[in-house]
Amino acid sequence: MVKGRATINVAFLSTYPPRVCGIATFTEDLVSEIDKIAPLYNPFVNTNVIAISDDIYLYNEKVIKELKQFEKESYFDVAQFINDSEIDLLVIQHEYGIYGGEYGEYLHYLVDNIKKPFIVVLHTVLLNPTDKQKYIVNYLGSKAVKVVTMAKNTIELLVNIYGIPEEKIVHIPHGVPINTQVDREKLKKEFGLEGRFVISTFGLIGPGKGIEYAIEAISKVKDEIPNIMYLILGRTHPGIVKHSGESYRDKLMNMVKEYNLENHVMFVNRYLTLDEILKYLQLSDVYITPYLSKEQAVSGTLSYALASGKVIISTSYRYAEELLADGRGILVDFRDSDAIAKAIKEVYYNKDLRESIEKKAFEYGKNMWWNVVAERYIKLFDEIVNKKIETFSGRGWKKWNLFAPEMNIYSD
Repeated sequence: MVKGRATINVAFLSTYPPRVCGIATFTEDLVSEIDKIAPLYNPFVNTNVIAISDDIYLYNEKVIKELKQFEKESYFDVAQFINDSEIDLLVIQHEYGIYGGEYGEYLHYLVDNIKKPFIVVLHTVLLNPTDKQKYIVNYLGSKAVKVVTMAKNTIELLVNIYGIPEEKIVHIPHGVPINTQVDREKLKKEFGLEGRFVISTFGLIGPGKGIEYAIEAISKVKDEIPNIMYLILGRTHPGIVKHSGESYRDKLMNMVKEYNLENHVMFVNRYLTLDEILKYLQLSDVYITPYLSKEQAVSGTLSYALASGKVIISTSYRYAEELLADGRGILVDFRDSDAIAKAIKEVYYNKDLRESIEKKAFEYGKNMWWNVVAERYIKLFDEIVNKKIETFSGRGWKKWNLFAPEMNIYSD
């Protein structure tokens, strides 16, 4: 770092690897990309992580403090730690299920007691929240200096349902790795899938993913498309395993046997590395997200597939409606295996349609590359921290804190 360069110390409050969680992966990727490009900027952004723990984890050196998810006292302790630290800005990754209390209400104990500015990055914006869910997001929005949403179509919801002022809301898309287009057939051969028409789904597996409808669809097209192969990539979500075991995966595997799909459906039951994910996406002809809920505001897996230039068939949840608009994918009804089967056949037989969708998806996905997203976060951090106005007074330099003027915080 250049001597004399201004520095912004940013801490991310989030789940973090090795905890298996989509938000943990998101934060690790974002922090890594900021660290990579931060030397190009002034002020320089120095990143650290406060990890939300529901168990004992061996974190790397990025983690400077742990928040014990289910211990109320830990929220007060972390607030005091932040206040006593050199942290300039806290970035709170928000999802109802990663904090303690009903719908994660323990987070309020932290935000009520920190004296540093914070932003909230929303990973879920419900169309029909309960009163408690609505209150929690409204309260966080009232305290935060900015609220980041990853989907443009949630801005109206945040204003009209959650009561967050529009001027506080910032849209920054979900980041994705730069995934160059490679020789698909060569990769298929490497993975033993030569000559197959490959459809894939990846991510942590659970009942809300609707994979049973995709399997049903495969059973309806296998005779017409005998070279079809559906890859179900990823392990079962650990939270689901903890409460329900592998009952959902067992159900899917039994369906494969029932429909005689052993030669058309393959399970890769493990937590995939980023390199594996990208290779599986690159070799896929079609990507499917048959999710069951309209409420799905963000999907990292859908973002990855789009930026990889894949033909995507998806149920019409809100994030898919936004990302796949203007011919960037195909939307189908929920719980409708016939519609999925029809879409598979449509793209299988229409090469021009496949190529058109792939081109549009890849071009759109460039705006979601992690380097682009990280730059937008860096600029946002700079804007927020430098809203502190410095004026000279008889007592020395007086810093008036714009994000909480009622607190009348001075630093002399």
